[in-house]
Amino acid sequence: MTNTSDANKERNREIAQNEEAKQVTGSIRVSTWAVAVAVMIGGILFTFGWLALK
Repeated sequence: MTNTSDANKERNREIAQNEEAKQVTGSIRVSTWAVAVAVMIGGILFTFGWLALK
């Protein structure tokens, strides 16, 4: 019984570590997209502002 309980605890730890890794990867992916979109919008606004001043 103890061996089964220990095996389940180890399995649950591995699952938790895998889920944590997935969340970190997802967060990085979302952050990268957010930065890319912000840079593109900033570039467009900068270009419009520069053209308006010319």
